[in-house]
Amino acid sequence: MRDCDEISLFLGEWGPFQKSIFILLSLSIIPNGYGGMSMMFLSDTPHHHCSLPYLNSTGSNLSQALPLEEVNGQLDYSRCTRYTRLNSTEAQFSNETERCLDGWDYSTEQYISTITTEWNLVCGDVWKVPFSRSVFFMGVLAGSFVSGHISDRFGRKSVFFLSTAVIIICSLIQVVSLSWEMFVILYFINGMGQISQYISAFILGNELLGESSRLAFSTLGMCVFYALGYAVLPLCAYFIRSWRILLLVLTLPGFLYIPLWWFIPESPRWLLAQGRHKEAEDIVRAAAKKNGVTPPNVFLVEDSANLENNTDHPKRSYTYLDLVRTNKMRNITIINIITWFSVATSFFGLSLNTPNMNGDLYVNCLLSAVVELAAYTGAWLLLKVASRRAIMSSTLLIGGTVLLLIQIVPEKFSSFSVGLAMVGKLGVTTAYSVVYISTTELYPTVVRGMGVGVCSMSSKMGSVIAPFLAFMGTYNKALPYIVMGLLTLAVGLLSLLLPETRGIALPEDLSQVQPLNCCCYRGEPAAEPEAFKEDQLPAEDGNVQMN
Repeated sequence: MRDCDEISLFLGEWGPFQKSIFILLSLSIIPNGYGGMSMMFLSDTPHHHCSLPYLNSTGSNLSQALPLEEVNGQLDYSRCTRYTRLNSTEAQFSNETERCLDGWDYSTEQYISTITTEWNLVCGDVWKVPFSRSVFFMGVLAGSFVSGHISDRFGRKSVFFLSTAVIIICSLIQVVSLSWEMFVILYFINGMGQISQYISAFILGNELLGESSRLAFSTLGMCVFYALGYAVLPLCAYFIRSWRILLLVLTLPGFLYIPLWWFIPESPRWLLAQGRHKEAEDIVRAAAKKNGVTPPNVFLVEDSANLENNTDHPKRSYTYLDLVRTNKMRNITIINIITWFSVATSFFGLSLNTPNMNGDLYVNCLLSAVVELAAYTGAWLLLKVASRRAIMSSTLLIGGTVLLLIQIVPEKFSSFSVGLAMVGKLGVTTAYSVVYISTTELYPTVVRGMGVGVCSMSSKMGSVIAPFLAFMGTYNKALPYIVMGLLTLAVGLLSLLLPETRGIALPEDLSQVQPLNCCCYRGEPAAEPEAFKEDQLPAEDGNVQMN
């Protein structure tokens, strides 16, 4: 079977077909940008204290009824205790304290309602706030595990639109949640849908577009539109202060993506790998018609002939074990898993830590989104002139160093700390966009969905930890930056071992996987007969053409 890029070479690189795929798939990613980050506003905790229903009737004030405690270095009224009242008619209180027996009073200065105020997720239940955020990423983790395999089994397009439907339905039901438990269960399913949609769209775009378009799609397409979605979040949250209405407004745009079913085709590369040559040919011919070019009369006959003449060689079924079956695949998988985990922990940790920064939450969130836009645009420019490995390593090392410097900045220079945090996020975000491209190019077509899915799953393990890492920032602002800085520095050094993929055609089968970039194990990505003997992999086609 010939390489898919070679088969579809006559289509050109940037015709109407490629442009429509680029735009439509990129637009579909906007909701992903605010899907998980929306919990910063949906679950934010406004200023609160124990409810004191007897306060007005007795003429006492807060200073008599509430003890003082230190909150973020400043004295404030206690949020979880109150002085015990001596009698029911006079404003007299003992020095003993009791818990908030009548609930809490919440400030409405910033929010009309959040899930925190709705279900009193404070004091003894304060752990439910970071847990609510982690539940989404737990769903993302579960979705990462299954979406790649389903995508490789049933197709990129089917998984993409099924995931879109799941997101819309779960979010609409979530708007009318009757309890916190109902809310987080639906949020878990929503997380599964979000990552399944993102991964399938990412792989579909990379397999439908030509080599020169993949770079722009992975950065200016997927990543930039993700950041645009993130930038929309603080704007919507600023004008909508009720969590139910805000969630509804963020859900409704999902309906706009349903008609895309008739405009986005399945991946011909995946169809060829499945032996569905006629369907792949129909899609390529339709693309040729849209681009205004005439396809050859026969351009898949070689593959059809091979399919008919080699019926004695059954098609091989690939599993997750193939990601670690050979030395080269195992090394690539392990390093990518560690890299994705560390980068995601820092990326989401920095995003979710925004409320702990000094200044206005909405401004800081918008600034964080702008930094992401700059990082993705910068990544696109750098990828045109530099290697994937060099960009990842340098941005991670710079970002990690800057994050570690935050702890030595004096408290009075808080704005400088915010600036350093944004520079750190700039480096981490740039690396995060490049690692998607590098990983997609490292894995062969037959296991690409599973490979990217497993790596994404490891990144979501980091994102599950990130909310608790940000939660620690409410007690020690420097600690999250120390942890994220050390992780980022370590993975920046580890990423130097990954093979370079710039200028190399996407591998089609396991025999084309590259070795690590180290002095003890160096080689070229060529398909030699020894590779089959060493890896003990059955050849799928006797006429495999290597690039």
